[in-house]
Amino acid sequence: MEMSARAKCGETGSSLSVSDILATLYFRILRINPRRPNDPSRDRFILSKGHAAAGLYAALALRGFFPQKVLLGHRANSGRLHAHPSKGAVPGIEVSTGSLGHGLSIAAGMAESLKKTRSKLYVLIGDGECDEGSVWEAARYIGRVALRNIIAIVDDNKVQGYPLARQKRTLDLAKQWSAFGWKVLRVDGHDCPALERAFREARRIGPAVVIADTVAGKGVPEVEHTQGAHYYVPDTAAVDTLRKKI
Repeated sequence: MEMSARAKCGETGSSLSVSDILATLYFRILRINPRRPNDPSRDRFILSKGHAAAGLYAALALRGFFPQKVLLGHRANSGRLHAHPSKGAVPGIEVSTGSLGHGLSIAAGMAESLKKTRSKLYVLIGDGECDEGSVWEAARYIGRVALRNIIAIVDDNKVQGYPLARQKRTLDLAKQWSAFGWKVLRVDGHDCPALERAFREARRIGPAVVIADTVAGKGVPEVEHTQGAHYYVPDTAAVDTLRKKI
């Protein structure tokens, strides 16, 4: 929230919808070491829905990959944290993303090279992003060759840039993934213990997809579940109000 308020732009609602997912991954699931960000034995995380970058940056900073003061330069001309994740900008970013639909394909290639290791790949995809045909090309390939070291996560917040994802959707997401040979788990995307259980189960049975039912703009009642959540930018007063609630 504070990053978007300072930058006066952003897709805050999307970052809020994945905040609990990221917190669970970075503090309970991922085998990572902030002091050794390039450890070959690490798990990898790819934020395919790159517009939720602010959420990823916050998770990385809180986990210790870089100082939290770096967050204050988000989207600033002199800052290191761009609107979308850029590999090399700060430690912990595995892949540059932002153009939707590519994260799962990139993960498939990485998974092939890591098949003989213990490393797992987690890919966070938006529900609107699932309109991209490349997502399903990758899903079909991964299912066909049974890449067990990939866990996909769908942020199912029912909102996208335009129109509402729930208005465009013609097929059931779970049935689509299952048809391509994936194990499907569905969970409340804001219930951290439930997310942890689902991620641990997915790690065991992959390739698996965790469809997380989330709320766009979670924590900001006036924009929750609305189209406006996608490009919501809080002012400093809204940030102060939320801080008091927490």
